[in-house]
Amino acid sequence: MKYREMMLMFAMLAGGGAMVAGAQLAHAETEHHHHHAMADSSGYQRTSASYEIPDVRLVDINGASVSLRDGLGGNEPVMLNFIFTSCTAICPVMSATFSQVQEKLGDEVSKVRMVSISIDPENDTPARLREYASKYQAGPQWRMLTGSIEDSIAVQRAFDAFRGGKMNHEPVTFLRAAGADQPWIRLDGLASASDIIYEYRKLATH
Repeated sequence: MKYREMMLMFAMLAGGGAMVAGAQLAHAETEHHHHHAMADSSGYQRTSASYEIPDVRLVDINGASVSLRDGLGGNEPVMLNFIFTSCTAICPVMSATFSQVQEKLGDEVSKVRMVSISIDPENDTPARLREYASKYQAGPQWRMLTGSIEDSIAVQRAFDAFRGGKMNHEPVTFLRAAGADQPWIRLDGLASASDIIYEYRKLATH
């Protein structure tokens, strides 16, 4: 009788251990899938497109006239976004991100063209853009441009970024590999500095 009781107890313990092990395995798998989903999720959507750069002239922080086609052309890779200096929502985030990008790239940043174009040129004078550039410690490779309302809208429309006004502004970053004939990579959403550098590296290896 005692032998049978002992065997029954062992069987129950073994069964209980299997249940615990099964529960732990299920929990581990749930955690794995959760973390995997977190790793796969991102704050932006990536698409590729071709944009025709309009033949307009904008103005830099020093008041100098700049041909946009020349500014976005050349043999350097380009990073482009649209901002306005009085924005208190997404623009500070995007500009801080560009600032982090230039810091993370280190000496390599001199080989990249970074361009921020104002969508509020009535208020964003060269002087205001100069203060804004200083605030985000923009290096010489990071140009901030303003101009007329018509030209600003023309550029936004060319990159399918015009949403009817600055209050409808959406976060989007554009990347292009070296060469004016290369397609643009469009990152819709608040891409992080690491995201942008990752996409930049992908362009450099293709």
